[in-house]
Amino acid sequence: MSIAAMAALSMFERVLGFTLQNVLPIMVVLLLGTLVVAAVYLWKETRFQEKALAPFPCPERHWLQGTLDLKKMRTCPEYGLELFTELVQRFPRCFQLWIGPFRGALIVVHPELAKDVLKTIEPKSRAYEYLRPWLGDGLLLTKDEKWRRNRRLLTPAFHFEILRPYVRIYNQATDVFLEKMSSFAMKDEAVEITKHLSLLTLDIILQCAFSHNIDCQRVGDKDPYVAAVYTISQLVMLRARNPWPWTLSWSTYRLTPEGRKFVKLSNLVHQQADDIIKARRVVLDREGREKMGRGSRYLDFLDILLTARDPDGGGLTDEEIRAEVDTFLFEGHDTTASGLSWSLYCLAKHPGHQDRAREEVDMIMAGKDEEELTWQDISKLPYLTMCIKEAMRLYPPVPMVARKLTRDFVFMGHRLPAGVNLVVQVWGLHRNPAVWGEDFMDYRPDRFSSENMKNMDPYAFIPFSAGPRNCIGQSFALNEEKVVIARILHRFKIELVPDHHVVPVAELVTRAVNGIKVKFIPRD
Repeated sequence: MSIAAMAALSMFERVLGFTLQNVLPIMVVLLLGTLVVAAVYLWKETRFQEKALAPFPCPERHWLQGTLDLKKMRTCPEYGLELFTELVQRFPRCFQLWIGPFRGALIVVHPELAKDVLKTIEPKSRAYEYLRPWLGDGLLLTKDEKWRRNRRLLTPAFHFEILRPYVRIYNQATDVFLEKMSSFAMKDEAVEITKHLSLLTLDIILQCAFSHNIDCQRVGDKDPYVAAVYTISQLVMLRARNPWPWTLSWSTYRLTPEGRKFVKLSNLVHQQADDIIKARRVVLDREGREKMGRGSRYLDFLDILLTARDPDGGGLTDEEIRAEVDTFLFEGHDTTASGLSWSLYCLAKHPGHQDRAREEVDMIMAGKDEEELTWQDISKLPYLTMCIKEAMRLYPPVPMVARKLTRDFVFMGHRLPAGVNLVVQVWGLHRNPAVWGEDFMDYRPDRFSSENMKNMDPYAFIPFSAGPRNCIGQSFALNEEKVVIARILHRFKIELVPDHHVVPVAELVTRAVNGIKVKFIPRD
């Protein structure tokens, strides 16, 4: 130690009135005490979960890793979903899952049991709370009476008369996408489609929710807003899948480098949303809702939120509106991009089904002056709809839905106490041979024919969740996917790249580890 450093230390000790040597034992005792308290808490929490979950089957459990091989989880991306597919065949109703020695949950993979979980309005699990600083108290995260009130106020925003004008936006945004894909097709190049589809769905959401066009498909992540949304999503996923930062509270996480970045970008996104909301309030106050509705511009999601009223005349605050818009943006662009990506992957992998869906589209497009689909055309695509649903069965955009009990709950004849985590594992439920038969791995769109769906349990296929908290925007998303895919099939044939291995992985949405590469072949 230098002379200057020793002098500074000596002065520091004189000012405090004691030496660091005297403090060190106290610090050690405090540290040990903290560790003991933490160990006791974790032991009690583990014993609580073990006792609560004891009546249900449990796969082989390692004392440290739990029921998962954590090393494989890090080094082999496909391990997680492959393991779930295997476990569902062994335990076709439910089973315990342990991540490490302390985190336990009951995994539900059968429609009869999924109904019991999803028909309740329990708050989401802790993993969803990672989204709260970004999404606020929107429909995804709010609960109880506030959720019921907001759901009631938002439902008119998804009436078919409101959704009808959005078809024009679907077509316009798809035009840009097709133009981009044509450039790859002309050079006979393969393209990773997920990122381009994500920009497409973000473009659609921004216009439908805000009437806000920033040309994000061409600008890409050069736009600050687009870049912020992408980075925030990545930070949430990094935090959720890391086995240790999940223990950090928000007040602690925000002090980490990743947390500070999250706060900065969330503030940027919130500020832009606030500016748009304030500007729209001025327009509505000046023109009135009725005049705007009769004018040249359709009523968008933001208009509906701003003019929604309770029976007593009260409406949503700016903060509540921002939370709903941010929630709609998050849930409506990433999940839809996942659905589109896997639908195109399945159609490229199964050219016979692709050709049949294309024939259906060609019949609708025959004789049209413009290469666009109308609102009336969407209902004329039954086979394409079956293809999309079968892709969402095999590759559900949201791979799981979590709940944490806040009250005792009787499940399969056993009492589950408040505090237990329940997870409806959509991936496993959709690939359960006890529900879908021994050919559950096969891509068979006819599973969703009108005849077969008559006998289908309504909780057997839940890509948009189910029960009271099902996705309010599922009609919006399905219509969007039909228009986009129909337009692609009419313009191109789609082929997979043979040497590109597609590996699905469960994150906030179901993605492919290295993306999905296809070739767009112009039709003669």
